[in-house]
Amino acid sequence: MEASTTFKQDLLLREYGRNVQDLVNYITKVEDRAERTRLSQLLINLMAKLNPQLRDTQDYQQKLWNHLYVMSGSTLDVDAPYPLSAMEYLNDKPQKIEYPLNTPRYKHYGKNVELLIERATELEDPQERDAAIVSLGKLMKTLYRSYNKDSITDGVILDDIRQLSKGKLDMDLAYIERNSLFESNVRPQQDNQSQSQNQRSSGNNNNQQQNRSGDNRPRKNTRTSSNQRNK
Repeated sequence: MEASTTFKQDLLLREYGRNVQDLVNYITKVEDRAERTRLSQLLINLMAKLNPQLRDTQDYQQKLWNHLYVMSGSTLDVDAPYPLSAMEYLNDKPQKIEYPLNTPRYKHYGKNVELLIERATELEDPQERDAAIVSLGKLMKTLYRSYNKDSITDGVILDDIRQLSKGKLDMDLAYIERNSLFESNVRPQQDNQSQSQNQRSSGNNNNQQQNRSGDNRPRKNTRTSSNQRNK
């Protein structure tokens, strides 16, 4: 028990720092009980700022007072708002982490894809369901390529969607392949935008050239010579 106590005191020292430990040592040497209580309350407020994650737990103020009591070596004698107990902190065990027991059927897709497919099966509108299948196909194809360098066909992706949805999601494979629906359409959109910008710029250049050519047409000389003026 002595080793465990020393170890947990070292954890508190690392959590709050050497300066807080020095303040605790100073408070324990103050002779006036009322002054010790006042300084302890101020130190508790400081510890709450240094350890803000405790605010999400229940009775975090009482835990702070217990931390202070442990850091004092169980010698702090103050009028605390809670009963001070070092054993409550020393015997405190970490919460057990619950790990998911159900593993995804296809690890390269992950559990989130299965949840998305489950949500897609709840759609009643056929157009929304087809749009969901297309989005799922693009995502699953990207995940498969990042997991496996081998190429994959749209038919394999569609078969996986059918299996994960238990046959509730289906689409025409020929239509998917003909329109490349499972391929990313980021680049084509950029190409279309660049083409439209090029067309606009070329149209503007043509208009400017036409305006310039119109300006270069021969003009009649309206100026009169000095001899004609004298006549």
